[in-house]
Amino acid sequence: MSAHPVHLTPLTPLAFLERSADVFAGATAVVHGAERLTYAGLAARVTRLANALRASGVRPGDRIAYFCPNTPALLVAHFAVPLAGAVLVAINTRLAPAEIRAICLHSGSRMLVADTALAGSVAPVAGGLGVDELVWDDDAGTGTEVPGTPMAELLARGCDDPLPWTVADEDATISINYTSGTTGSPKGVMYTHRGAYLNALGENLTAGHGPETVYLWTLPMFHCNGWCHPWAIVAAGGAQVCMRAVRGPEVWRLIDQERVTHLNGAPAVLSVLVNAEEAHALGQPLTVMTAAAPPSPTILAQTEALGARVVHVYGLTETYGPYTVCQPQTVWAGADGAARARLLARQGVAMVVSDPIRVVDEAGRDVPRDGATVGEVVMRGNNVMKGYHDDPEATAEAFRGGVFHSGDLGVWHPDGYVELRDRAKDVVISGGENISTIEVEQAVVSHPAVLEAAVIGVPDERWGERPKAFVVLRPGAAAGHDELAAHVRARLAAYKCPDAFEVVEALPRTSTGKVRKFELRESAWAGRERRIN
Repeated sequence: MSAHPVHLTPLTPLAFLERSADVFAGATAVVHGAERLTYAGLAARVTRLANALRASGVRPGDRIAYFCPNTPALLVAHFAVPLAGAVLVAINTRLAPAEIRAICLHSGSRMLVADTALAGSVAPVAGGLGVDELVWDDDAGTGTEVPGTPMAELLARGCDDPLPWTVADEDATISINYTSGTTGSPKGVMYTHRGAYLNALGENLTAGHGPETVYLWTLPMFHCNGWCHPWAIVAAGGAQVCMRAVRGPEVWRLIDQERVTHLNGAPAVLSVLVNAEEAHALGQPLTVMTAAAPPSPTILAQTEALGARVVHVYGLTETYGPYTVCQPQTVWAGADGAARARLLARQGVAMVVSDPIRVVDEAGRDVPRDGATVGEVVMRGNNVMKGYHDDPEATAEAFRGGVFHSGDLGVWHPDGYVELRDRAKDVVISGGENISTIEVEQAVVSHPAVLEAAVIGVPDERWGERPKAFVVLRPGAAAGHDELAAHVRARLAAYKCPDAFEVVEALPRTSTGKVRKFELRESAWAGRERRIN
């Protein structure tokens, strides 16, 4: 007798691969260099790895961490780890060794699978990760000899016996994605099988994925599980083209050679696309989904001039990535370029699988839809996280009042579209990566010559914004830019290090002692509108 009624099957993205391995068995599922993997081959590779994990002692609910770029290893893990009953923890490949260790320890991961090309970030903390086993995937063919288990040895423990592409509980955790937020301490955002299933379908409907889709991995696969696209493209029966790093020449080579139809990323990716020497009019339709910062009218026009269609979405790690889409309306086609760009720059309305998005006041009441009254953007529903792993206090705070508090401030327009006006948490968003100002400030202040520090985001043509530190030195102390930068880079990932350090006599403060960051931002953003997505 089935554990569930005939009319009810728990939702899981594992079902997508079961179907596509049957329906599209001989079709190309993964492209990586000269490698071509069919859907039947992908399912077989996933099954062997899942069996190998089980043979290695992995049990239901165990966490398996991955520290890999956009390679087939991480793509396979999105199915193999949950097929083994475990939880995937995909780690940001730009993090510093201490940050990697903190995530492995906080998640309680049983195993870490790392790319040999990234060994320099793992080796310094290899003995303090708290994992039972460190596995190395030599996708790049580096031949690097590192202590641990080669991927081939792990796979040899497995077998090809089929496993059920089902779960008993759709609310079970499928992955944990870490975001530092603004507290400086890592928060593990838990996704469920149900949420991942529905978000993947929402991405397909929003971007128009189908069996003809050729998706290029320009978005980090570790970020919100690639906005759920490892599962989404498999559901659609499309092909996924892997690439280890986003470089203009390689992006265009793959677009032309593989006839790419879709790619995702922050506006910085659009900048790489349009500013590469190889840029040219597209020979096939290309849909570019962008988020993390509002695309400027200039970059929108440049991207569309190539023949691409830009889809603007908005969300957070806590909402599986995109939660809203700036849904184009047919009447917008008649608007002039500037007016249309303003409409398209808004964060928009809920995606089809999301509950309606709201903007509320401090009492939790909806603000007027007047495009002027500022409130906080809140969400709830299937595409909101299950909670923060092992952090009930932070979860309760985020879910107070029965909704998820984004910390983003925005307005509600008469047509129902939401537009952000500021990020209450002061997160710096650089090239699509969230940088916690508190975390950076703590690193700066740890320098013996520094008394106080405040970090803000300042405009940057390539990355949207970059962190800048205002520093108050201790009496009689001295420290220059190079010394402070080296100090921070020894403690944090390089991309979090401020590009500028300005020494000031004092920081502006409120009557209660809080730093008035708005004043610090005024001069940096003079004549420019700071709109964060």
